[in-house]
Amino acid sequence: MSTTSAPIRYPDVSSPKVMTARAWVLVVLNFVLPGSAQVLAGNRKLGRLGLGCTLALIGLAVVGMVVYFIWPQMIYSILTIEWTLWALQIVLIAYAILWVVLTLDALRLVRLVRTRPKARGWIAAFTTILLVVVAGGAGYGAYLVNVTRDTVSSIFAVQAAAAPPVNGRYNILLLGGDAGADRDGLRPDSMTVVSIEADTGRATMIGIPRDLQQVPFPKGSPLIGSDFDENGTGSYDCGSDCQISFLYPRMEAYPEYAALYPDAEAQGSNPGIEATKDAIEGALDISIQYYVLIDMQGFAQLIDALGGVDINVTERLPIGGDENLNEVEGWIEPGEQHMDGTTALWYARSRHTTSDYDRMGRQRELQTAILTQFTPANVLSKFQGIANAGADVVKTNVPQSTLAYFLDLALKTKSLPIDNVELVPPQVDPENPDWDTVRQTVAAAMVLSSAK
Repeated sequence: MSTTSAPIRYPDVSSPKVMTARAWVLVVLNFVLPGSAQVLAGNRKLGRLGLGCTLALIGLAVVGMVVYFIWPQMIYSILTIEWTLWALQIVLIAYAILWVVLTLDALRLVRLVRTRPKARGWIAAFTTILLVVVAGGAGYGAYLVNVTRDTVSSIFAVQAAAAPPVNGRYNILLLGGDAGADRDGLRPDSMTVVSIEADTGRATMIGIPRDLQQVPFPKGSPLIGSDFDENGTGSYDCGSDCQISFLYPRMEAYPEYAALYPDAEAQGSNPGIEATKDAIEGALDISIQYYVLIDMQGFAQLIDALGGVDINVTERLPIGGDENLNEVEGWIEPGEQHMDGTTALWYARSRHTTSDYDRMGRQRELQTAILTQFTPANVLSKFQGIANAGADVVKTNVPQSTLAYFLDLALKTKSLPIDNVELVPPQVDPENPDWDTVRQTVAAAMVLSSAK
């Protein structure tokens, strides 16, 4: 075959001008449609393999985008199943290797020594840049898939059974655990029930004071008749040490108490969480399907991974110090503030110039702000840090099998206003609560949320 009829495969090697033009064509083709350079000028078998893999990946990407816009929950489901993540990682690694092979072979086909001397460096540099961008991108994609798989498997309970909504709602107990140096074990200082409508994603956040006392246990709870029910009334009413926040550390400190919940660990929980959940179910007269425990010591890491959080501060708050404001390290000033993790943590914890109930409100405000910033673009751009932080600070019994559903539900929740209910004075006296009032308040909030 003559060079006239097939100038790419059979070029005029004596013409630097022709060989230079041919080189740029092959390099660009190798980038635009990997494998096409080999089909035109080299090993056609290798080229067909490259083209087939490239077209298959492009096809999968197009199908994935179409499905995402039509049925996003399907994409979430695929990307949260361990074996599909393994498969995706293998595909990306294999394609990165194939791209390297195709690029090096394309560079061989170019025959740099036959091109114009001044063009050789540019051709080689351009090819190298493309090699790093594409192969490196595929390799980095495989790494992120690995991070996703590790994060999903470390945070979400693999074997836990999926729970159905109750009265059309999912109630999730959100605990902020603080294991400070001055405390014996972890104590949940922040307790919130996030009640979400299963159909719409509309959410109501119910704040529970940590000093709530005389909390009734629900029917069938193993706490009834135990040492936690000293007066035999079916409630946690044994004096000043019976604040609801003390249930967790007491359950965890004594094996005989932990034995009240023998299946807790197997279900992705622990006795302290289960006892706290029982108490809040009894107090609010609701069923709680899942919990999420956030380690407040690592909370700052998650905020920093998100790139900080925006909060409108309404009053001056101290950073550090004691009740007499000795050794205060600084102040959080009123006004719009973009907080890093450390500042946000103090915003949630500070109480020496305000009350515990003011602090509850700030914690709920911070939780809402974080939810707002969990946008797909923000998560993707900071994915590795967010994933690593999440694996370090979050524990939950939400099963992997429901993760896609809850991701979809969370996106609906984020787009809607979030209602807040605080069970604090003067409406609720934590030391002597009127449980009828508490339950009526919670029920009314849920009815109002459903009506919106």
